[in-house]
Amino acid sequence: MTAPLKIDFVSDVSCPWCVIGLKSLERALEQLGPEVSADIHFQPFELNPQMAPEGEDIAEHIANKYGSTPEQMQASREGIRARGAELGFTFNMEKRGRIYNTFDAHRLLHWAEHEGRQLELKRALFEAYFTDGRNPSDREVLIDVASRAGLDAEQAREILASDRYAADVRQREQLFGQLGIRAVPSVIVNDKYLIQGGQPVAVFEQALRKIAAE
Repeated sequence: MTAPLKIDFVSDVSCPWCVIGLKSLERALEQLGPEVSADIHFQPFELNPQMAPEGEDIAEHIANKYGSTPEQMQASREGIRARGAELGFTFNMEKRGRIYNTFDAHRLLHWAEHEGRQLELKRALFEAYFTDGRNPSDREVLIDVASRAGLDAEQAREILASDRYAADVRQREQLFGQLGIRAVPSVIVNDKYLIQGGQPVAVFEQALRKIAAE
């Protein structure tokens, strides 16, 4: 018997650990196969909601926000790159020089959910930023990425030129904030169980198998 799993994946498109978390989750679901049927919904979280339109140098940003030294940053980058490689994702750290606001990306993800292309857009946004070093706050970039994910480019342009879905995204951000989500990725299963962080595949697999058994 297949166990249904509703999965709310709370994350930001500028969060490298969210990439690792998603890739690990997907691999765990592959390994569980017909034991489970997963319905994944990507929920918005902004790491830098007050970020200026031009963004900020990533080294300066991390040093200011976390107090990291250049050596610590380099070690962290290498760890992330290696974890990504294990999961089949390419982090080109040298291409990612700045960090940006991601609110418009979350608006498109909200729309993509209605269009049945949310997972495709999420993957495309991660690749655009972390692999190709593109700016996820640039509307022309977002339109191109949406098109690559199988969405209508003109509709994406119209959404970005308006304030459509802005209230919906804010409402969801507030909802998950009220539920105590302060860090990402946060994976909420069946509105009840929380798995936090870019966990290894085995951790997701074990947790999901246990939840499915209940």
